[in-house]
Amino acid sequence: MTGKPLTGRKVFAITAGAFGIIVAVNLTMAVKAVGTFPGLEVKNSYVASQSFDADRAAQEALGWDVSAGIENGALRVVITGADGRPVAPPELTAMLGRTTMRGADTAPVLAFDGSAHVAAVDAAPGKWELRLDARAEDGTRFRQRLILRVGG
Repeated sequence: MTGKPLTGRKVFAITAGAFGIIVAVNLTMAVKAVGTFPGLEVKNSYVASQSFDADRAAQEALGWDVSAGIENGALRVVITGADGRPVAPPELTAMLGRTTMRGADTAPVLAFDGSAHVAAVDAAPGKWELRLDARAEDGTRFRQRLILRVGG
């Protein structure tokens, strides 16, 4: 075996280079993680938990069933009541976005067409999250998250 001997300087350079790559990757991943963090859902989780069961029971008592999909550039949200008929809540807002990037969220304006709430959206293929917030006639708040898949 002929060649240059492995010296302490070479071992140090190899080791420093390997650790340098590891540190660079970790820093890159940390910056990306902090940059895409959507933030807090609630300011105080303990306070929010105190009314969770009552809020859930009131929402379930409405008997609403929600389904949604995106096809041909249109978001279609169907809300049906316990009787199976379409529901048009007096207040309904939606937020459509990617599950990991809150910066690209959009608030489509839903219009009730007699059977569903429809809005034009620009949604590229992939996984999307729809967050609905509605208020029933009696004032009960209804919130639901739906995962939608667009394309393949």
